[in-house]
Amino acid sequence: MFYDTDCGGVVHNLAYLRWIEECRTKLAAGAGIDCAAMAREGLYTVVVRHEIDYVHPASLSEKIEVMGLLERAEKASLWFCFEVRKEESGEVCVRARQRLALVRMPSGRPCRIPEEWKSAALERG
Repeated sequence: MFYDTDCGGVVHNLAYLRWIEECRTKLAAGAGIDCAAMAREGLYTVVVRHEIDYVHPASLSEKIEVMGLLERAEKASLWFCFEVRKEESGEVCVRARQRLALVRMPSGRPCRIPEEWKSAALERG
């Protein structure tokens, strides 16, 4: 989209982050993580670490695909990894990893990751 690019027609770094967030939300739902149900219980996943490598720029009008997986689940955190690629050539634009903590609000205290989430990570990892 035009609004995802800078004045030179190159995709802006924030666009990649938004696409990764969208992918992660879909991955979580596919792994049985119901964010709406969690919110009703005061539980939220919070990004605590974001690693990103900008490998090759994407440009206006190029079709992009975002691939991701739930890499692993630890005691109180989840690790996701992503690749953003040009659809036509398969060229990698971005590689990223995110660590999320499960916290109870409003205290912000960490909570243990449910076993079923850990199982989902093992099935996909």
